[in-house]
Amino acid sequence: MTSQLDTLMEKLRSVEAEIEVEMAKRREELRFRVENQRIIFEREVLEAQRAIKTRLPRYLLHAHPLSVLTAPVIYSMLVPIVVLDLSVQLYQAICFPVYGIPKVRRRDYLVFDRHHLAYLNAIEKLNCAYCSYANGMVAFVREVAARTEIYWCPIKHARRMLGPHPYYQGFADFGDAKGFRGKLEALKNGVKIEGAI
Repeated sequence: MTSQLDTLMEKLRSVEAEIEVEMAKRREELRFRVENQRIIFEREVLEAQRAIKTRLPRYLLHAHPLSVLTAPVIYSMLVPIVVLDLSVQLYQAICFPVYGIPKVRRRDYLVFDRHHLAYLNAIEKLNCAYCSYANGMVAFVREVAARTEIYWCPIKHARRMLGPHPYYQGFADFGDAKGFRGKLEALKNGVKIEGAI
């Protein structure tokens, strides 16, 4: 028997698929394609992008002084992000095989492609690489944590949570002891077999 929640989740997946189709259409409008993980723009598009690039001297001359002063604080966050990266890789390398949980492929979450944009100068490209790494790392860690939660504690919270991971809706309801016991093994087996539920 399909619950209303299952129906809504199916609608959500359908909308996500529609979003992907619209994004593909937008890529066509912007006249680029991806071939063998390389981004290729049409020649005139590249020339138009280069024409609007803010050259480095002008960029630095017009930089807000507080932006320049806070940049070291922003970039200092690389240290804990790299430590987190290494720690989570070690964590899943040691723990996931013991429990039969498929490892999360880090490369699926770290995407560095903005350097192909000819309208960005060197500093903007560096900033984009930093943001790609930081946000990709957070997404990678979230997936590792989600697979861990599926295995150990697939129970929804009593209070509303903002931005739950994609597996959360399949968890047992808070306070539903029978539901928890019934779902626990199924979810553990699901994460072992499919890498997701």
